[in-house]
Amino acid sequence: MTQQGTADPWGIQREWIDADELRRVVPAETVALMREAIGTPPDDLEERAPVVTRPGRSTGTAGEVACEDGSTRRLDDVVPDDFPLGYHSLTTDGGTTRRLIVSPGRCWLPDEQTWGWSVQLYGALSTASCGIGDLADLRTVREWTEREGGGFLLVNPLHATAPVLPQEPSPYLPATRRFRNPLYLRLEDVPGASEVLAGGDLPEAPLPGSVDRDAAWVRKQSVLRRTFDTRDTDDPGFLQWRDEQGAALEEYACWAVLAEEHGGDWHEWPEDLRDPHGPAVRRLARERSDDITFHAWLQWSLSEQLRAATGDLTVIQDLPIGVSGGGADSWAWQGVLADGITVGCPPDALNSNGQDWGSPPLTPWRLRLADYDPFIQSVRATIAGAGGIRIDHVMGLFRLWWIPDGEVATAGCYVRYPADDLLDIVCLESHRAQAVVVGEDLGTVEDGVLEALAERNIASYRVLWFEDDEPSTWPALSLATVTTHDLPTVAGLWSGADVDDVLASSDMAEDDVRAGRAELLERLARAGVEPGDEVGGADGVVAAAYRRLGGAGSLLLALSLEDALLEERRPNIPGTTADQRDNWCIPLPLALDDLVTARPPADLLAGLRRGRTGH
Repeated sequence: MTQQGTADPWGIQREWIDADELRRVVPAETVALMREAIGTPPDDLEERAPVVTRPGRSTGTAGEVACEDGSTRRLDDVVPDDFPLGYHSLTTDGGTTRRLIVSPGRCWLPDEQTWGWSVQLYGALSTASCGIGDLADLRTVREWTEREGGGFLLVNPLHATAPVLPQEPSPYLPATRRFRNPLYLRLEDVPGASEVLAGGDLPEAPLPGSVDRDAAWVRKQSVLRRTFDTRDTDDPGFLQWRDEQGAALEEYACWAVLAEEHGGDWHEWPEDLRDPHGPAVRRLARERSDDITFHAWLQWSLSEQLRAATGDLTVIQDLPIGVSGGGADSWAWQGVLADGITVGCPPDALNSNGQDWGSPPLTPWRLRLADYDPFIQSVRATIAGAGGIRIDHVMGLFRLWWIPDGEVATAGCYVRYPADDLLDIVCLESHRAQAVVVGEDLGTVEDGVLEALAERNIASYRVLWFEDDEPSTWPALSLATVTTHDLPTVAGLWSGADVDDVLASSDMAEDDVRAGRAELLERLARAGVEPGDEVGGADGVVAAAYRRLGGAGSLLLALSLEDALLEERRPNIPGTTADQRDNWCIPLPLALDDLVTARPPADLLAGLRRGRTGH
């Protein structure tokens, strides 16, 4: 745990405590760089920024409120208990108009404990997949989970990347956090696509059993465009949905058209196209309206297929900490995102060198003056149609590790965010969607974070690999799991294959890597398994690990499909590049068709159930 640190007027935390409990001081030159990137907040920021509050709380202001539902209310400092929740417009008695956000202060929660699978959807291929797991495959996993008595799925981010080659492999570096990736469309389930497929003369389909995003996109884009060109142009469902999405969808679709022509980084476009509100872009919207409609139609198709895939089951979608610096959200929110900065984290248990995730950060004071819209839209869109959200690196709502371009991760510093406001916005969106919220709180966590999450009914993360305490003592308000996409699988840890993988693909020190394995093996030993034990091979080790997990009283118990299939390679090794390792491209070793019709090699579900019953 680290200690809460104070920040200067720019939000820069000059001192902090690292993962080894050592006090660190940010160099003056780093502070100067950060201040330049942040800019000076205006003197009247507090009079213009939104008021985020709850019923029963003092706001320190008074005025007339135009409520979201069309009604008008009077606000005299304290928010009445019967005041409507939502996003309102407050005109103060002094004549200033500002946003008023009234939150319930707590997230929605399900009634009882349940278990579910964690799924890297891109790697969950069936024999019908086109080089990448898709929403029909998600439906297959969901139906299987329901038959087995599970209550949720936890999936990787499904957000869109640039519609260009090569396709961005990392789900955690999307072009947008508001719209989804057309790669996840099942072609045969798009109305009209079967006729196009039957007509032939199409790019070859990728072979089953490999995650080939580039080949999949070439084929899918061709089929989808031909299908769009022969569709019913007056489909009332699409027209109504498009109208409901408003300007955000049109802006994204316009960016996608420009990206197809000029590349996925808007900084490299012709200068007159870099301004999303400029005359050149408005002219393009008129001249290329059919192409823009195509990208809007793709998003509608994704919305329809996601609804069919999730059914009534909770699907917890992942919200990445940020977006690509050249992507749609960065283009739309210029001036709100900081230039010349990326975010990451200092050295911790996941990576002794620290990490740079490549995303530009939102500037805290500019985010406030944008009425928190970039954050609100991202949370709402990620929750939509699924019933749950996992906030990646939830500590980033409190502070983020900013890294100057061209510097190593250790050369960064923390910049603080208006956490109370952001968390209450999450509560409001959760309340509206009846969606469970999980905060991924692994890494360097400062004092007060866990308490703030718990107070708002945001489930924390409990990972067997990181916990010294018995699972029975873990908080009830948590998601419990053995491992994550960034950590070793049970089979990889047990065999030592994960160590070999990390050493071959990263520059982490061998002593650190081997020491890390030894520490995880100690935790595995608490499940009753010691190196050299004969417990039925990796099957028995996996079953033992999940039997121990079953003793947790956590609200949500997440089971890894990689562990079920004895996969030795983890989906991602933090801090490695595409040149070093095929992160986010590793398929499950068994086709979904076979997985859902027979028990997987490791019966971890049976182990989990034994752990829950104590037998």
